[in-house]
Amino acid sequence: MRRLILWIRAHPTVGDSTIAALLVVPEVAKFLVDDNLHAGPFQYVVTSALLVGPLVLRRRMPIVTSCVVLLGLFVHLLTHDLPDLHTGHLSLAIVLYTLVAYVGRKAAALHAAAVLGLWAAGALAQSPEPGDLVPGLGLFLLQQGLQLAFCWVLGEFAGARRAYQAEVEHRLRSLEFEQDQQARIAVAEERNRIAREIHDILAHSVSVMVAQADGAAYAVRSKPELAERAVQSIGTTGREALTELRSLLRVLRDEKDVEDERSPQPTASGVRELVDRVRGLELPVTLEIEGELDELPRGLGLGVYRIVQESLTNVLKHAGWKAAASVRIGHDGQQVTIEVTDTGAKGVLPPLASGGNGVIGMRERATAYGGSLQAGPGSSGGWRVHATIPVPGCPTAHSESEPAARIG
Repeated sequence: MRRLILWIRAHPTVGDSTIAALLVVPEVAKFLVDDNLHAGPFQYVVTSALLVGPLVLRRRMPIVTSCVVLLGLFVHLLTHDLPDLHTGHLSLAIVLYTLVAYVGRKAAALHAAAVLGLWAAGALAQSPEPGDLVPGLGLFLLQQGLQLAFCWVLGEFAGARRAYQAEVEHRLRSLEFEQDQQARIAVAEERNRIAREIHDILAHSVSVMVAQADGAAYAVRSKPELAERAVQSIGTTGREALTELRSLLRVLRDEKDVEDERSPQPTASGVRELVDRVRGLELPVTLEIEGELDELPRGLGLGVYRIVQESLTNVLKHAGWKAAASVRIGHDGQQVTIEVTDTGAKGVLPPLASGGNGVIGMRERATAYGGSLQAGPGSSGGWRVHATIPVPGCPTAHSESEPAARIG
């Protein structure tokens, strides 16, 4: 049964066609059996078609469906006496439910007012004398009003449930995106650590080997035993360095993400692709870039990319999918300015938990090049991340703007 329900949800037109068919069957039976129809066959068929047929498209085109069924009610009032009901009149309440759940209260209120207004106008038009209503018409109008009110309440519940499910699904997609981004960052940081270790191993070992080789060349004739000892030391140092390098390179070979191994590190120009991926999660993001980012040094470009990446990840974590974000990057040849803002949390779910290291990591990336980064509430609400980083090599950039982590 659950599979059937899920299948119907995945194919809404089939479910809506079934509802329309269930309403058509009594109409056809009445047309074939009842010889005392208040309207002619043609009017009866037209009225039934206008009231029931549009239900097939009620979820795909709810506003159009509402207009057509209201036209059907108008035709009914012109061709039938009150209170003469069709089962097709249930479509008026079904469409109201659809408008509340899928469109909004304003459209639903207009539909309900139009339905009740047409019923009341029809009642007045068919009154035998001014002020003398058709017998039983008051009870009939009350029944129609209660029917609409009941469907309105059902639509409110359905709309709230759909909104909650949509936000939960989006949160799951956002969490997957965040986990993927965090994994990529962790891999990049681990590889940077390994690169530093390889640098330290090679810097130390090669320096020792060069010194020993110079000493051996100097002592090979006068003190051959010292030269022999130096050559042995070169072999020992080389073997130790190879052993350490193999252990580190084995870590790289064991990585499952082969594509990441072969791909270069992202640069500032990759921010456009990053923003496009975030937009794919239905988070509205505007991007403004001034200046040529391709001219940035590779290390600084990677820092710019990571700051934008972490900022957008924080928007998804804390502001939610109903927020909107703005990314502005400026490069005037002397410094890079990054600003990422969002409109703040508007979702119905609590924000995702944070590890608390994101802002620290972004600030470290900025200060590594002599820059600065501020993160906090924005002036108009939401959150704001602003970073200013001097470009290494520019006349106005200080020498300490080179990464402090650079060794040898």
